[in-house]
Parts: sequence; structure tokens; C-alpha cells
Amino acid sequence: MNFECYLQAGKIAAQVREGARRKYYVGSTLFEICESVEAQIRSMNGQPAFPVNTSLNEIAAHYTAEPNDATVVKEGDVLKIDIGVHVDGYIADTAVTVCYDAKYESLVKAAETALGEAVRMARANTKASDIGRVIEGTIVKFGFRPIQNLSGHSLKQYTIHAGKSIPNIWTIGSSFTLLANEAYAIEPFVTTKDGQGVVHEGKTRNIFGITSRKPIKDKEADNLLELMWTRFRTLPFALRWLTDKYEEKDLRRLVDILAKKRNVHAYPILVEGRGKIVAQAEHTLIPTDSVVNVITL
Repeated sequence: MNFECYLQAGKIAAQVREGARRKYYVGSTLFEICESVEAQIRSMNGQPAFPVNTSLNEIAAHYTAEPNDATVVKEGDVLKIDIGVHVDGYIADTAVTVCYDAKYESLVKAAETALGEAVRMARANTKASDIGRVIEGTIVKFGFRPIQNLSGHSLKQYTIHAGKSIPNIWTIGSSFTLLANEAYAIEPFVTTKDGQGVVHEGKTRNIFGITSRKPIKDKEADNLLELMWTRFRTLPFALRWLTDKYEEKDLRRLVDILAKKRNVHAYPILVEGRGKIVAQAEHTLIPTDSVVNVITL
């Protein structure tokens, strides 16, 4: 593990997140937001670890701007901005919810407070299920519901979801304990009391990742696959990131071919089960035996 790279990625991610928290996005398109956040990451000598997620209202996660996405942020919208930064593949993952409608302030505060409580207890040897219990308890105290089928996760070099999940609810049964010098993202998702507290897959899929590099004997598609691998390796990407080399319609056609051949996976957006508003907060941390290093503070 390269602790210095993690620290650098975390510093960039935190600065970019705090900039996003302070901005007034009403009237901006999701395309403008994604492009500007990603450009800022690159200008600070980091790379996006995944396309910036700009998930609105009942969409909890996995929406990024399409090429030239014209969706505009409106006055009453609740916008989750989920940011990943990597330095040499070492990833810092962090998120903020921005909204300008006072009626959602306590929803956002519930996510932030639950995250703060979870981070405070997340030492090495802490059980993931105990973190889930604290997150759920905090959210319920605010009068809201946690999203039970979204969770935090372990991180490894060039791997965002590295196999271990940190729940947002108290789970009964076996649970892993946090290891010293392993990176974890903790990310409470909160919805209203009348929400289902569960997300479902939506129809939109605009974040992609390579699952196989095996050539499919279609020269055009294989060339695109090679370009994707050169640029992104195992990390997720957006079509926006390839429009410097391809026309959008050709990209869509070729990515469709690669998805059908299972070389590329398309991630669906995740939508609250009853269409209720969702807020999110997230930090990445690395526990040691004595302290916890929250690299995205």
C-alpha cells in the first residue's frame, strides 16, 4: 500500500468536494458540473477514479452526465456529488449532498452526522456491523431511513469496490473487522421516513467498466477496447471521456457491441424504491492500530 499516494488523492478529493459544497449549481447542467469537477481533479495532478456522479433527488447513485447532457439543476433539487480521485491507482472516494431548499436540510444533516459518528469509531478491529448499527441509529434519531442495500466498501489499488462491504444498517450474523492499513469508504445514504429504504436498478446506464480484454474479432470494437484499457484499466469511465477520439453515435454502437459480448459492464443508476429523495455523505479512511486516518477530511 502506498500511503503517500492515498494521502495525496485524499487531499485533492477533499478540496474538490469542499469547492462543490460551496458552489451554487442551480441553472448549471450536469454536463458542466461533471466536466468542471473532473477538470479540477486533473489540474491538481490527480485523475478521476470514476466519472463524477451527479445523482438528483430519488436517484441515489451511479448517474453521470451523458455527452452534452442538458439536464439542469433546479431550485428544489437535491444533488449528490460523488467524487473519486486516484494517484497511481490509489483511490480516495468522497461525496457531498448539495441542495438549496431548507426542507431538505435535516436530511442532508442526517447523512453528514451519521458519517461523522461512523468515522469516529472506525478503528482497526472495529466490526463493520457495529459501524452499520451506529449509522442506522443516527439516521433513525433524525427521523429518517437508511438505504439498506447500499454500503461502504474496501478500496484497493485500481479497485473501487474491493470485496468488503460496510453496511448502513445493523446486520446480524458474521461481520468482518477493519484491518489496519487497509482503505475503506464509509457512505451513509438517507431517505425520508416514507421511503422504501431500498434502491432498485433504473433503466439508465451511463457508467461503464471493462470486464474482459479478450478480442471479439470486430476490429473497430477491439480498437476501442484497447483505448479504454490504456486510459482507464479496471476503473469505471463515461462516454464523455472518449468523445475526443470517437463520434458519440459510433461510441454508443461500439460500447453496445462490447457490452453484449460481456467485455464491458454498464452500471445502472440506483433509484429509491418509492421515488423518495436521497442524501449521501462519504469519507475514505485508513485505520491503524492506534488512530484512524480520514484522508478526505
